Amino acid sequence: MLYTLTSVLFLVGLFGLLTQRNIIKIIISVSIIESAVNLFLVLVGYRKEGLAPIITRHTSHGKIMELSVDPFPQAMVVTSIVIGLSVMALMIAIALRLYHIYGTYNIDEIKKKQEEEKT
Repeated sequence: MLYTLTSVLFLVGLFGLLTQRNIIKIIISVSIIESAVNLFLVLVGYRKEGLAPIITRHTSHGKIMELSVDPFPQAMVVTSIVIGLSVMALMIAIALRLYHIYGTYNIDEIKKKQEEEKT
C-alpha cells in the first residue's frame, strides 16, 4: 500500500512537470518528485519492528543482522536531501533571473519575448 502511495505521489509530480507552463509550478513539481523518491528509498530499508543497527555488549552479531533495519537507504536519503536542496536553490535562482529579464514566469511568454529580441 505504501509503495502505491509513493508511486501516486511520483505521478502527481510528473504530471505537474509535464503539463505546467509556469516555472514556479515546475519547481514545485520537481520537489514533489524528489520527496516521492526519498520516501521510496526509506520504505525500501523499512522492516516491521526493526531495530536500530547498533551493536552493544548485550546484542549478538547474528541477532542484530537478523532484526535491524538497513541503514544504507537512510544514508542515501540524507545525501539526496542535501543534493536536492542545492539543486532547488539553483532552480529558484535561475527562475528569479528569468523573471528579472523577461518579467514573467510563463515559459510561453518567455519564448515569445526571445523571438521578438531576435528579430
